[in-house]
Amino acid sequence: MANTDLTALTGDYTIDAAHSTIGFTVRHAMVTNVKGKFDEFSGSLHLDGGDPSASTASIDVKMDSIDTGSEDRDGHLKSADFFKTDEFPTMTFRSTKAEALGDEDYRITGDLTILGTTKPLTIDLEFNGAAKDPFGNERVGFEGKAEIKRSEWGLTWNAALETGGVLVSDKIKLNFDISAIKNA
Repeated sequence: MANTDLTALTGDYTIDAAHSTIGFTVRHAMVTNVKGKFDEFSGSLHLDGGDPSASTASIDVKMDSIDTGSEDRDGHLKSADFFKTDEFPTMTFRSTKAEALGDEDYRITGDLTILGTTKPLTIDLEFNGAAKDPFGNERVGFEGKAEIKRSEWGLTWNAALETGGVLVSDKIKLNFDISAIKNA
């Protein structure tokens, strides 16, 4: 929606988890990708259409809600080998910088905390538009992607393969489809 008046979008928004996805892709056994997502998360956005650099985002993800389509794998990911969800139940993102790149493209940088370790994360975003839904809610949508090395957050479990390489790649591709509702 290139003609959207971004100043009209200025305000505070709540992420609609029922219509949003926080997902990831990781190379498995050096030959295929495994995709997963988190089913429970909450977050808020402050959009400043007149000055996009004043926009902010905050997201909290319940780590026990991980879903890769395999109950056994999900259980392993929740264990001490990976996310230690009993000790670290939440992954968080708090933005520190937002910038408009032109057209519908934006970049948000912030602090990602996993396993109690906080490191910077930069997410490239595309603004998908704004609309009033059938229930009268003002909505905005963003699609985003980023890559991290899981080892930087202490996620180092792995297994060597007989053919060389490792079972789980260090590189994780993150993807975000966010729908947010403007607060009344």
